[in-house]
Amino acid sequence: MNRYRISTGGNNGARRSRRASYNRSMASIGLVLFAHGARDVRWAEPFERIKTKVQARAPGVPVELAYLELMTPDLATAAATLIASGCSEVRVVPVFLGQGGHVRSDLPRLVQAISTRHPGVSIRAAAPIGEHDVLLDCIAELCVAEIAA
Repeated sequence: MNRYRISTGGNNGARRSRRASYNRSMASIGLVLFAHGARDVRWAEPFERIKTKVQARAPGVPVELAYLELMTPDLATAAATLIASGCSEVRVVPVFLGQGGHVRSDLPRLVQAISTRHPGVSIRAAAPIGEHDVLLDCIAELCVAEIAA
């Protein structure tokens, strides 16, 4: 089993770590990074970098990007690609900072439509990344670093 250490900010500047584990037997699980989309193709560059970083940390796990609107592929297409490659489980990670209407309304509807189209496949959406303290701590740290810059 490969283990990766995620550093997170703690109280009063202390650093703590949390382990994220990837087990090579998880190869039947595919991951979709789900983002909003934009007209400017450069907007997708950070998401492509996230995808590359995920692939480096979980080699062998298929990872696809998907967009709600304005860009391709959409969620259904990305999920179908993973399923066609042999994934029996698809995990959708909303790369959104908060739970607006897209995450609360659109995403469940899209996941349900994919589940209906692929009844033998487990489709599950995670909480948006912005709901995780580890990311919020990192953002806060970057903001505070700007004060010292």
